[in-house]
Amino acid sequence: MSMTPNTTSMPSHHILSVLVQNRAGVLARVSSLFARRGYNIFSLAVAPTEDPDFSRITIVVDVESAPLEQIVKQLFKLIDVVKISELDPRRSVERELMMATVRVASEDRGQVVELANIFEGKILAVGTEAITVSLDGSPDKLDDFEELLRGYGIVELQRTGRVALPKLDKEARTRSHKNGKAS
Repeated sequence: MSMTPNTTSMPSHHILSVLVQNRAGVLARVSSLFARRGYNIFSLAVAPTEDPDFSRITIVVDVESAPLEQIVKQLFKLIDVVKISELDPRRSVERELMMATVRVASEDRGQVVELANIFEGKILAVGTEAITVSLDGSPDKLDDFEELLRGYGIVELQRTGRVALPKLDKEARTRSHKNGKAS
């Protein structure tokens, strides 16, 4: 069962990219703001940006639980918030990492390895009764892989949460490089 919309349906979530000052306690303040308001965070990922003074927090919020305008107003009240962008799932690139340990008998191990290869995953560890695999990609791809692994028996599973950036505007890039000159 896929938890993300297809490209023709309306998005069921908001993706917020929040640029914050890279200081202790910022993530706690942001997440507690969501908790106080009763907004359901579907996914949360944070890491420093290309500038070590700033971090980017990618927050995926359930549309049903969170009025976007109210979230943005509340986030801007936090002193460490520098910029907020909403990323339309249909016009952004989303990625996530998943690691899973699957219980698999040695005679079925080749099937799990083949499945990982089909999805362009990696084998991280092999034990006598289990195998640990990793996969990165779109949330839909990870959902599909996870569903197939369930048939073998997932012992442990961890997903990182989504990170996202806007898709590149190919038209603008083409125009700016005509005749070797930037416009």
